[in-house]
Amino acid sequence: MTLATALCASALCIAAPGSAQQADPAVLAAQKAALDKLAMLDGEWRGTASVFMPNGQKFSITHTERVGPMLNGTIRVVEGRSYTPNGMSPFHAFAVISFDAANKRYTMRSYAQGHQGDFALTLTDDGFSWGMTGADGVAIRYRAVIKEGRWVETGERIVDGKPVKYMELDVTRIGESTWPGAGAVPAK
Repeated sequence: MTLATALCASALCIAAPGSAQQADPAVLAAQKAALDKLAMLDGEWRGTASVFMPNGQKFSITHTERVGPMLNGTIRVVEGRSYTPNGMSPFHAFAVISFDAANKRYTMRSYAQGHQGDFALTLTDDGFSWGMTGADGVAIRYRAVIKEGRWVETGERIVDGKPVKYMELDVTRIGESTWPGAGAVPAK
């Protein structure tokens, strides 16, 4: 058995314990249709990320996003990166958005700053929302509006039942992206 054959066999065992099942075309179609609703995010984006301090000060830096489909459009991958004026990158995040066809819900698996988590993602008429409860028990919610090539996402902490804006992403679509599909290792 070659290494490649062993890897393929292992992948099949992990994906479908007990049998090598074929993908369900209906499930794949439902996932693709659901993720096509996020196609407005595909491409490269640039603008600012701002943090609002409790004392009222606002700190802004350059922020970029790149988004694209993978696995024949059944997931979307997102990479966000911020830059200081000297070119350092103090924030770098990666996320995978998927759709559970059986339960009819979106999930975002996110990795950032040494943390990771799974978050329910809800589509809205003009974007999406998601949220979490922080380690301190404070609820955090994000709301993104995508309109006419502009993506504005606001983060709020819910303090004493009231929303307090603590961050805002404001980026403009700057073009298409071949990411993540380009650069795949060819068979030969």
